[in-house]
Amino acid sequence: MKSSSAILFLRDRLSYLILCGIIIGLGAGLMMLEHAHYPQMINTGTISYFVVLALLFTCLWLVIKYIRQKAYYKELKHAIEMTGDLHATTTVQSIVTMEQQLVARVLEQQHSAYLNELGTYRRQQELHNHFVLQWVHQMKTPVSVIDMLVQEALQQLPLTKDEQKRFMVSMQDEADRMTRSLEMLLYTARLDKFEMDLHIRSIPIHDLIRSVINAHKRLCIRHSIFPQMEGEAWAQTDEKWMRVVLNQFVSNAIKYSKSKPGAKKLVFRVEPNGDGSGKLSVTDEGCGIAPYEMPRIFDPFFTGENGRTAGESTGMGLYLAKQICNRLGHVLSAESELGAGTTMTVTFNPGGIHILGSKADMDKRAK
Repeated sequence: MKSSSAILFLRDRLSYLILCGIIIGLGAGLMMLEHAHYPQMINTGTISYFVVLALLFTCLWLVIKYIRQKAYYKELKHAIEMTGDLHATTTVQSIVTMEQQLVARVLEQQHSAYLNELGTYRRQQELHNHFVLQWVHQMKTPVSVIDMLVQEALQQLPLTKDEQKRFMVSMQDEADRMTRSLEMLLYTARLDKFEMDLHIRSIPIHDLIRSVINAHKRLCIRHSIFPQMEGEAWAQTDEKWMRVVLNQFVSNAIKYSKSKPGAKKLVFRVEPNGDGSGKLSVTDEGCGIAPYEMPRIFDPFFTGENGRTAGESTGMGLYLAKQICNRLGHVLSAESELGAGTTMTVTFNPGGIHILGSKADMDKRAK
């Protein structure tokens, strides 16, 4: 906006000026024709007065309009010069015409939508950065333990068979911790592109449970946790993402049950429904969750008293499970009794899957 506001004002109304000139010219021409036929009725002075007065009123109209909108042009020019300022559009306040009001309303709505989008992006970035920093901190523990074990093994060489076995078991435990943390980081990063990595089909939930139990069999045996499965059902879901959810349930059950003495149960109950939906509940006999902590267990980075005591919690596991279930259209809920155990329940909702699929198709068509 290098030109002055007056030039911009006149340039914007050039068509009006041309139209006014044509109308004045036509009026003067008609009066001159009338004067040619009837010289006594109209003299040339009257025609001159008409032209002068018409031009005068036109100029007066332009001046009044410009004075009213001069402040608007000035604020608009100032807003353009405010490079990089997110609130530049809000500085334009001297609105006069209805057209300018409509433009200001559009700019206000776009500005608000942009700020909301920017705020969402910033929160996601902060969440991601916080999680990465916490993940790095968590990785320091198994690395330190591995380093300590290696140093102890080097000092005690040669090792007996029992010492070798304990050494290898400890190394395997720390490697498992690192693997679980890496998987959580990977799947958390994939949440932003969830629809790109989605394959919905009808799967046997009972077979998926058996697979997850087998993956944690060694830890269950070591900590005297005995898994049990009741019922069978098929459900419309994504097998890979649901495996992540079940792995988190079992991992939490082991983490918060291993400190209790004696044998513990880990019960998987599957309840099919006639409409193709179903319900899966996982009940452990761990330390349970305090009632005042229950409303926050799905919040990111919330560890609670148990997590701080165990020292292995990132506060992202149940948050990730909740996000996955929400995006799959399932309902995740929790019940717990302090000192007795916790039950995590997933209700499979085929309608939610269809809604998700239609949204994904619409997004693909839009692109």
